[in-house]
Amino acid sequence: MYSQTNSPANQSVYTVSRLNREIRTILERGFASIVLSGEISNFVAPSSGHWYFSLKDDKSQVRAAMWRGNNRYAKFRPKDGDQVQVQARVSLYEPRGDYQVIVEHMEAAGEGQLKQQFEALKMQLAAQGLFSSAHKKPLPSTINKVGVITSSTGAAIKDILTVLQRRAPQLEVVIYPCQVQGDQAHVGIIEKLEIANARNEVDVLIVGRGGGSLEDLWCFNHEQLAHAIYQSNLPVISAVGHEIDTTISDFVADIRAATPSAAAELVSPDSNQLRDAISHKRHQLHSAWRHQLHARQQQLQILQSRLAQQHPANQLMQQQQRLDELQMRLHHAMEARLSHQQRNLSQLGMRMQRANPSHQLASAKYQLQQLSSRLVAAQKEQVYTAQSQLAQLAARLDSISPLAVLARGYSITKGEQGIIKSVQQVQPQQLLTTVVADGEIKTQVIGVQPKG
Repeated sequence: MYSQTNSPANQSVYTVSRLNREIRTILERGFASIVLSGEISNFVAPSSGHWYFSLKDDKSQVRAAMWRGNNRYAKFRPKDGDQVQVQARVSLYEPRGDYQVIVEHMEAAGEGQLKQQFEALKMQLAAQGLFSSAHKKPLPSTINKVGVITSSTGAAIKDILTVLQRRAPQLEVVIYPCQVQGDQAHVGIIEKLEIANARNEVDVLIVGRGGGSLEDLWCFNHEQLAHAIYQSNLPVISAVGHEIDTTISDFVADIRAATPSAAAELVSPDSNQLRDAISHKRHQLHSAWRHQLHARQQQLQILQSRLAQQHPANQLMQQQQRLDELQMRLHHAMEARLSHQQRNLSQLGMRMQRANPSHQLASAKYQLQQLSSRLVAAQKEQVYTAQSQLAQLAARLDSISPLAVLARGYSITKGEQGIIKSVQQVQPQQLLTTVVADGEIKTQVIGVQPKG
């Protein structure tokens, strides 16, 4: 005796719906939030407001959907061929069993890749301790000489000199000119940092430039520059771009100024130094708050993803996607049906054209004309034949006509009882009429003499 514990009859039997539902749960838990880059293709935006498309690279592709509630915050409307970077979660479209990604945020690929590199380097340097507040040097209590590492022709140096002239014209300024934009700009900035530290002629260094795009400011996100700022013996103030711009230099520098003008205010003594100190603390608090906020946002995304797995709205979106798909299929089917009916109508029109009575009527009219012509010809031939026969009969009749006989010299004698054929019909003194060819002769019988 033995038991069939592994028999298929003892195994749990899955329905297709259950299998797809459980696979979707596994995918959404395992890939709650990913960053994905690729090229847009097969982009469709139906009347529901949702976006459906594919993300592909040179070897593979994956279907994607971006719900209306998320795509309305996109900075641009994508089209086929666009390179994008998206934040998404992996899911499964249960009705078809199709694996897909649900996009929650989208941006152009170039900017997204730079941001990704920025975040990766920031995490790497933070792990190495380059952002540690314990290493940051405070500003000297007395500042007499300020060094500025920036472009000698840019807006940043003009703003710094203007602020310093207004707030502390007694301060000496040493400018270390260099390029602050381009692939090799970080090399020049590092060189000026090393020169300033070697000379040790200033009390503090301002490193920065005016605002620009992420690409314009990218030299301040270089790892080598971060280490050079970290190793500087002089206090370094990072003043790159506008207030909303943030670079690696801002995190590793001893102090981060929102703008070059703000950096000039930090190094220039003023009666309102307490306000500057508060502003500095506010910036530090803001930086710490942003780090805390980022951590909380990541935790919130995880919780939202877990909630979305059980929320009815997720099922509603699935059904909406199914409805959009059915609407598109119906639209294509109706177009195909209409095209088929139009072809049938065209064929029936051609058949009706060929069966038009006007063609048969024209043919019958032609036949009638032919028959009429033949009838006229036959009638003429019959008349000619009749005329010929009549002429022959007239000739024959004329040959036996009494008039013809009279014309040959004969005559006809008539009495009161008609033509006289015998002498017995005549009496003496009887009045007779003799008909000849050219008239009649009245005679009176003198006597009658029979033959014999």
